[in-house]
Amino acid sequence: MFRISTKGRYGTRLMLNLALHYQESSPARSLKEVAEEEDISIRYLEQIIIPLRDHRLVKSQRGAGGGYTLSRPPAAIRLSEVLQAVEGNCCLVECVEDKNICPRSSFCAAHEIWKEGTSVMKAYFDSVSLQDMVRIAERKSRRRPRSQKG
Repeated sequence: MFRISTKGRYGTRLMLNLALHYQESSPARSLKEVAEEEDISIRYLEQIIIPLRDHRLVKSQRGAGGGYTLSRPPAAIRLSEVLQAVEGNCCLVECVEDKNICPRSSFCAAHEIWKEGTSVMKAYFDSVSLQDMVRIAERKSRRRPRSQKG
């Protein structure tokens, strides 16, 4: 079964955390703050932030009060962009992206299924913005029992 890696899941959580705290004039968030709130190793976040910055999804601010912010409003960042940055191409099988990997792809019936499944998956991830995820997170946080908050 196709699975998004830990890097993809944690990268999504990192971006959602920045989106939850996003305002045009809001201060940057340190990776330490995100690591504590998301219960993710700061060392792992330091690795994940690099491709997110390279893909211009986040911007860094140096100095006192420095850290990271989203490069665009949450509504303008698609989940597909986040996954592309940290995972690379997301496809169900390698032959969907590179037909030269398998000599059977030109006549393989399963190849057509994998290609269509990948297309559906990519379209879904492209339809979801960080703002959509913020709305879901806010709705779910209202349902969380008080003992689990914080």
